[in-house]
Amino acid sequence: MPTISMFYGITIHMQSERGGKHHGPHIHVRYQDDELVIGLDGQVYGGELPAKQMKLLLAWMAIHEDELNANWRLLSEGEAAFRIEPLR
Repeated sequence: MPTISMFYGITIHMQSERGGKHHGPHIHVRYQDDELVIGLDGQVYGGELPAKQMKLLLAWMAIHEDELNANWRLLSEGEAAFRIEPLR
């Protein structure tokens, strides 16, 4: 699963799961021992993050909404995802 961004100990991965269990555009997020699967629309599919990291993630997702959607389209078409700038 390609890593598309990393910041403040948060690692973000994305892969297309055509017909997979999540059914829509989403990312996989890891922070220390916590994991989260969240839709690009903000719906949490599973897992959790500490509150502070969740706020950082949601801010990053809002800033990079267009890039996240573009990456999802690329992966859905069998192309490689690109890196997205971290939150600074």
